[in-house]
Amino acid sequence: MSDQVVLLGTHVSMFAMRVKIALAEKGIQYEYKEENLMNKSPLLLQMNPIHKKIPVLIHNGKPVCESLIIVEYIDEVWKDKSPLLPSDPYKRAQARFWADYVDKKIYDGGKKIWTTKEEDQEAANKEFIEYLKVLEGELGDKPYFGGESFGFVDMALIPYYSWFPAYEKFGKFSIEAVCPKFVAWAKRCMQKESVSKSLYDPDKISDFVVMLRQRLGIA
Repeated sequence: MSDQVVLLGTHVSMFAMRVKIALAEKGIQYEYKEENLMNKSPLLLQMNPIHKKIPVLIHNGKPVCESLIIVEYIDEVWKDKSPLLPSDPYKRAQARFWADYVDKKIYDGGKKIWTTKEEDQEAANKEFIEYLKVLEGELGDKPYFGGESFGFVDMALIPYYSWFPAYEKFGKFSIEAVCPKFVAWAKRCMQKESVSKSLYDPDKISDFVVMLRQRLGIA
């Protein structure tokens, strides 16, 4: 009997996108179910009763929650396919550290850009750019964060690239102008089919952010 794999997500979610990339990298067939977070499905509430959030991977009826945990789960279950995490324990720990950095800094920093008031915009932009420069420093001259091959940290970070046009639109700045090596890395990742087919249309994300700003009463 083949594995039954279902992914609950939303198209705009960078967290759902990274799970899609992991599944694509492993060549796993799955059913995708789009969630409306304003009207969550009974299945989502049943499968993630604690946080009631996406993404949720349902594997043979059992739920796995939180995107980085899901990616590690995928890597452990489908071991016969190309690994997503390094085999060396230290390198694996470092990969987890940087993926955690991405979620703690890039997510919050990006959100500040499109939710902040005009008078605080410059400070929000500066903070976000500083976070990106830290990541540029870690990347160094390597093609990918793990070295020669696309891996866990790349997977954690590249979905944010689809949000960059929204950050630039509302922050009124160019990410490529200040972090060219970072954008070069992102373009390199986008050449991979597993990435390009998993990321959502940046223009539609910008439209989504406009709607969110209106809902939040941000001019």
